[in-house]
Amino acid sequence: MPCDSIPRRLLGQAKARPEAPAHYVKEGGFWRMTSFREYAGEVRRAGKALLALGLEPGATVSLLGFNRPEWVVLHVACMAIGGAPAGIYTTCSPEEVRHVVRHAGSQVVLVEDRAQLEKVLSQWDRLPRLSWVVLMRGAEFAGDPRDPRDPRDPRILAWDELLARGDRVSDELLEQRLDALEPNGLATLLYTSGTVGPPKGVMLSHENLTRSADIGARLIPCSSRDIALSYLPLSHVAEQMFTIHIPASVGAAVYFAESMAALADNLKEVRPTAFFGVPRVWEKLRAGIDAKLSGAKGLQKIMLDQARRVGLQHSELRARGEPPGPLLALQHRAFDTLVYAKVKAAVGLGRAHAFSSGAAPIAKEVLEFFASLDILITEVYGQSEVTGATSYNVPGRTKLGSVGPSVPGMDVKIADDGEILVKGPTVFLGYYEDPEATAQALVDGWLHSGDLGRFDEEGFLHLTGRKKEILITAGGKNISPKNIEEALKRHDLIAEAVVVGDGRKFLTALLVLAPDAVKRLSAERGLGRELSHASPEIREAVQRAVDEVNGELAQVETIKKFSILPRGFTIEDGELTPTLKIKRRNVSQNFAREIEAMYAE
Repeated sequence: MPCDSIPRRLLGQAKARPEAPAHYVKEGGFWRMTSFREYAGEVRRAGKALLALGLEPGATVSLLGFNRPEWVVLHVACMAIGGAPAGIYTTCSPEEVRHVVRHAGSQVVLVEDRAQLEKVLSQWDRLPRLSWVVLMRGAEFAGDPRDPRDPRDPRILAWDELLARGDRVSDELLEQRLDALEPNGLATLLYTSGTVGPPKGVMLSHENLTRSADIGARLIPCSSRDIALSYLPLSHVAEQMFTIHIPASVGAAVYFAESMAALADNLKEVRPTAFFGVPRVWEKLRAGIDAKLSGAKGLQKIMLDQARRVGLQHSELRARGEPPGPLLALQHRAFDTLVYAKVKAAVGLGRAHAFSSGAAPIAKEVLEFFASLDILITEVYGQSEVTGATSYNVPGRTKLGSVGPSVPGMDVKIADDGEILVKGPTVFLGYYEDPEATAQALVDGWLHSGDLGRFDEEGFLHLTGRKKEILITAGGKNISPKNIEEALKRHDLIAEAVVVGDGRKFLTALLVLAPDAVKRLSAERGLGRELSHASPEIREAVQRAVDEVNGELAQVETIKKFSILPRGFTIEDGELTPTLKIKRRNVSQNFAREIEAMYAE
């Protein structure tokens, strides 16, 4: 019996619902639809093209570009022939691209445009196994007469040239490769975003992917009636689930965002039925909504405040699976028409039935803000190593501030040192070509997550820190910086916070200001100008915020000094991973002068 796999599921959708929409791309101002029949047909052609290029079972293909149909097609095609696709974040430097391509041993690399092509070309001489580069549609390499490279390099193929190669390969050969897939066979490589050290290749099996897709489809829940907007990096397991694996499993349609810059507009146009965002996306949405709501005056403000109180009460009951009383239900219906529906429609979430956040902790205050507007965000916790979700808040069993109960079929426990341990059918095979790291992560079948957590009396998991991010002060005190940082970020004026103190006598903090809050404070002071990060008024306001947080902390955890940074943390400067997690070591290096100044006095 053929192995259950994502390629098989896609072909099944094409057979059962050939003309149903699989995905949409915006071209010339209009969204062009591709059916499941067309999608599956292109996957078949791409799979046969890879066979024509000589890829054997176990071969790898790297993919470098923003979310596009070609990315998804080649990804699924590679799995179909028994290979393993490996996504690369578009923000990676040429050296980081080389690391992934070389480590994976990729024979083929798919690139989005000239900029990404240049990264590969600059490193090709140091990639002995790389034989072909394929360009996505519209990215034909025109060449430059001053460029010593031959623009007609036969190793660089346009997308249609790649597909044409597959037309010479029989369908039977592709079917043989599909039939040879095994549940525990390597299906894909996910390269970690590298908060600590170089990225490692997470090996996921075909069963890992199908079981995780089934779990996700049940928890959200998802069906063929759903619509998703693909915009987060496809190199990340969460976006692969929402763009590739779940849609292939249930027949949902996917719209490919034009770019991250166009996300706000695309959201309003597409109006997805389910929306997943990392905390920074939700924080930006909150800032935009809050800026508009803050303009309410008089009776309008009174109505809005009451609507938000009702919304929060109603959301809290819904989170617990409890029905509202008659009066609350009546008030909720009235405010839905007057407030909630208008806010949702304004940002493109008017027909969404599921809202999720993951990839990093999200502040409880952000969740409560949206809950007050009838947008109940369910937080999920997981890793690439578990193919997505370990725990998930679901409607009817949600607790704001937690990451939910463990997902069905997964065993989750807390080790003596507080580390979260996971066992189940979605736990990965190991790290590619790294038996030492695999042995450290997988012990007796249990994944040692590296995250610290606790279960409350109702079975909800709460994250308390990252094992490798524990700060040990000069006095020998172990401190998790996460909770302190989240407490600091609860203040409107503070957008980002990084606590420093490893090996030091006391804790300090690097703080990034929230631009919208600075503008509001400037207007409130009536200065006629915008305050800078160095303004005495700003420092005074931040000091009050730090004092408030310190009042809630043990003495050893308090922030003794802080530095307000002139800019935010960026991916380009190496301070954020592509999934927007803080790289503490790089932050400490880039702002070493500011840190030393805090400890110099």
